[in-house]
Amino acid sequence: PRTDCVVAEQLCLSDPTCNATYRTLENCALAKTRFLPLDHNSRVRCLNAELDLGNSSLLHCKCHRRMKRQEHCLRIFWTVHSSVTDGYFNLETSPYENPANEEHWKTDYNKLAALVSGKNCSQLAGDATNPCLKATHVCNLSKKCFRLRTDYASICTKGAGSEDVCDRRRCHRGLRNFFEKVPEDFTKRILFCPCQDEFCGERRRKTIVPDCSFQYNTKPNCLWLLDSCLEDHICKSRLADFQQNCQPADMSPDGCSLHNHAACLQAYMGMIGTPMTPNYVSNSSVEVSLWCTCESSGNQKEKCDQILGMFESNKCL
Repeated sequence: PRTDCVVAEQLCLSDPTCNATYRTLENCALAKTRFLPLDHNSRVRCLNAELDLGNSSLLHCKCHRRMKRQEHCLRIFWTVHSSVTDGYFNLETSPYENPANEEHWKTDYNKLAALVSGKNCSQLAGDATNPCLKATHVCNLSKKCFRLRTDYASICTKGAGSEDVCDRRRCHRGLRNFFEKVPEDFTKRILFCPCQDEFCGERRRKTIVPDCSFQYNTKPNCLWLLDSCLEDHICKSRLADFQQNCQPADMSPDGCSLHNHAACLQAYMGMIGTPMTPNYVSNSSVEVSLWCTCESSGNQKEKCDQILGMFESNKCL
């Protein structure tokens, strides 16, 4: 069984040989995060250190999406796997385990509300025409969902839409807190509620308070967003998870290489609250995108288009 990376690190540090190898890998990862060029000998030493771990539990460890000390766990994972972070399309190994399955994601609104409130759901009857409003009311019946949703909404609204600049970093942290700590039965219903009209669609699009969490005054280049993401252990991990679980496959009937749409939607949800936060592009469709452009990408335009295409034209997603 795969070990938690925090536990695996403790086991490794108690063994002199493993300890020495791990310290080498830490130096390799540090050089990479500081964009320090490694000479040939250094690159060979780093690759050999990774190979020297062999069947160590450290090499095969994973992290849990809702675990305590998640950032520490992810730092350990990328220290051990630093050789696979050369570029976006090399982030093929997700540090997370146990993606969602389809059955787990099938939930009934009324049954959920009854479970939370301990009473019948007549108060939700009027929400039938607006599933997003209904999802919000169901969230409000849970103290935890209501509190954490109110928290991020309050943070992300300050300064948004006025001359003041909102605190995007705090807003992102609040969003991650909500999507990590509130049960997915609530969060997925709020984010993926099915809409038939623009009023509902607007509510869905504004779920993440896009004026603060999503939009800048001008669209940055997507490669800049990618660089910001790769410098952050959480964002890099969520991107790797997204790439693995939302990898499109043109020849596949369902458009997914892993044939697990629930895992893809879970991975998409994980991107919210990172520098590469996606969102719906309008009130009248379910198309999503990053807030970035590939204009002025020079000879890296193809790479830029691929990054944007993972969200804009991904059949699996």
